[in-house]
Amino acid sequence: MDNFYSIKDAVCNYIKACVGKVTSSNGKIFGKAILAGAMIAMGAAGSNVAAHSIDNVGVSRVAAGVIFPMGLMMVILMGAELFTGDCMLCMGKADKQYSLLDMLRVLVVVYLGNFVGALFIAACVNLCGQLNYSGNLLGAYTIKVALGKCNVTFVQGLTSGILCNILVCAAVIMAGCAKDITGKLLCSFFIILLFVTSGFEHCVANMYYIPAGLIAKLNPQYVQAAMEQYSLTAEKIANLDISHFMVTNLVPVTIGNIIGGLLVGLSLYYLNVRSGNRQN
Repeated sequence: MDNFYSIKDAVCNYIKACVGKVTSSNGKIFGKAILAGAMIAMGAAGSNVAAHSIDNVGVSRVAAGVIFPMGLMMVILMGAELFTGDCMLCMGKADKQYSLLDMLRVLVVVYLGNFVGALFIAACVNLCGQLNYSGNLLGAYTIKVALGKCNVTFVQGLTSGILCNILVCAAVIMAGCAKDITGKLLCSFFIILLFVTSGFEHCVANMYYIPAGLIAKLNPQYVQAAMEQYSLTAEKIANLDISHFMVTNLVPVTIGNIIGGLLVGLSLYYLNVRSGNRQN
């Protein structure tokens, strides 16, 4: 018992950390959010490299799932601010530690910061030549992944977002249960491996995946490779645009992520703190 906190203690510790976030300046929160967005994008970029030449869907998802968790590992250990995990700020609000307005302010700042960080990495990945791997196949795969995300229905995006953030928030809280770095990393790795292998939708990850595809679409060689390798037509690729990114994917996925965070955060709060067994 000495090397980890009980779930009750982990929840109480998280609420204390939430108070610290709410009292921080917008500039500090925004900077930490940019860092988190970039870290998640790094994990997403690496996951595409791992999966791009594997034909079997299950195996490719596992390959991506092994790499993607590195992003959350960096977020947790470096104290960055990730929107999906911060949806559990609802616990501190339920505990009357701060106002709804304060909570929403932090979430909006973090969301925007995550977006900036993810966009920066998407641009850098396209500029550095990484997408030329395997005779432009990685560029084609980047387009294919982004296009697939732009073709989800509202219900698919919503429910996939809910399932995703149930797992992400579970990973964050479980990492908070661990007192040592090894425990934190293992909790992050296995739960996020499950979420990526399952193919659930994460709004911050999509802030990388889809913009990376949008930029790759500007390269005729990548587009040609996508048509040849994945039998994509020009009409299908045309659906990869800003409107489909923001409206078709990001809106329902973000709403789903918020709901998933509320489900986990409020459940943990009412089961462990509101019950009257809080340990200060």
